[in-house]
Amino acid sequence: MKAMITRGFLLLIVAAFSAFVHRVPAQEKMGKTEMMQGKSLYQRLGGYDAIAAVTDDFIGRLVANKALMRFFGGASIDTQKRFRQHLVDQLCAATGGPCYYVGRDMKTSHAGLGITEAEWNGAVADLVAALDKFKVPAKEKDELLTIVSSTKKDIVEKP
Repeated sequence: MKAMITRGFLLLIVAAFSAFVHRVPAQEKMGKTEMMQGKSLYQRLGGYDAIAAVTDDFIGRLVANKALMRFFGGASIDTQKRFRQHLVDQLCAATGGPCYYVGRDMKTSHAGLGITEAEWNGAVADLVAALDKFKVPAKEKDELLTIVSSTKKDIVEKP
């Protein structure tokens, strides 16, 4: 049962990136600022390696967050690695990158876990801290947090 709860919360974090793929069509003959607007969020974040670095920092913060401890006990090394890869794949796909997320939908993954508003907010705060550590610009951070927010209704069960 504890392992099921752990996997469920791990999927909560993965859910943060599963809402949609955001792509902005490229245009020719643009200035530098306009060119940045024509790139996908994935490209503006720095691509796969940058996403993986933020993900690793984010996971470290989640595991250390005392308010979220009930979700992380007992995860095997294999489960931890699978969680990390799901999270990277979701973030990559949700921001317009070339990755695919093949996990379950968020409503199914989190049903019955009793995830609270406070736990959701704690996880989001950890994500914001990771983005800030890597100096992700405000525009890109806001776009990513919009993606994250779109999954909340399928994850939080208790206000």
